[in-house]
Amino acid sequence: MKPQMILIAGPYKSGTDGDPAAMAANLRRLEQAAWPVFERGHVPMIGEWVALPVLESMGADGPTDPRAEDVLYPTAERLLQHCDAVLRLPGESRGADNDVAIARRRGLPVYTSVDEIPYASRAGAPA
Repeated sequence: MKPQMILIAGPYKSGTDGDPAAMAANLRRLEQAAWPVFERGHVPMIGEWVALPVLESMGADGPTDPRAEDVLYPTAERLLQHCDAVLRLPGESRGADNDVAIARRRGLPVYTSVDEIPYASRAGAPA
């Protein structure tokens, strides 16, 4: 298997009531999955890694800015045109559920655990 770009999807804004510290904690949880995905020989991707700089460059006040809805979901949708799979982390999230729905419509694998992700080529694969 060649390396895949895998979108890591899970709660970011959900359940935070707009609290920046809670959103930052959610982003850290998403990012904790990046190394295990990479270790299996793939490229991890998180939509907020793209969307947050876009929001900043448009002059938005961050993810709670009313214009954020015009960037956060569309960013993930655009990324999914380039991704090969989705890793759906636990937790309630309308955005992550939407990512899964898009992936399934496109016929992309949706993993619910890093352990389900196959190793790429021989990258880190057990002997």
